[in-house]
Amino acid sequence: MARPVRIEYEGAVYHVTARGNERSKIFFSGKDYAKFKKYLGEAKEKYGFLLNAYVLMTNHYHFIVETPEKNLSRIMHYLNGSCTTYTNLKRKRSGHLFQGRYKAIVVDKENYLLELSRYLHLNPVRAKMVEKPEEYPYSSYTSFISASPESMVNVGAVLGMFSKSEKQARKLHQAFV
Repeated sequence: MARPVRIEYEGAVYHVTARGNERSKIFFSGKDYAKFKKYLGEAKEKYGFLLNAYVLMTNHYHFIVETPEKNLSRIMHYLNGSCTTYTNLKRKRSGHLFQGRYKAIVVDKENYLLELSRYLHLNPVRAKMVEKPEEYPYSSYTSFISASPESMVNVGAVLGMFSKSEKQARKLHQAFV
């Protein structure tokens, strides 16, 4: 049976996830998370997408990505391919790092973006890795509550749904999450 065709179009917003093969780890150390974020930054530079939120868990990740161009498959090929090559070389392993293809669900930005952002940022709390989302170092949550967000995270899409005042929006977002 043929694989279903991916839906890609200009201006699409996606909830993207990928899981480790056999639910195994894809991140083994802090350096692995940092390297993945480096690849994510390179992919942003190369393909010009907007990263509205992310969380990197030990065996999977979630993004909210907006693509001004119709290029999600190229973005993900670059990102997952780079991560797999890096991990295989570093860990002296071979084969698949990720379980099957990444999943990308088209998101209605107006109606689902806030809930999805909260879902991502609460992932480490639900997994009992931390008590509060701001304690987890591998997510974009602190970019939403801090006055100095990570440059690769587009906090405006989410915060703009709360208030025109950035300071007020940060407070409202924190209370919402």
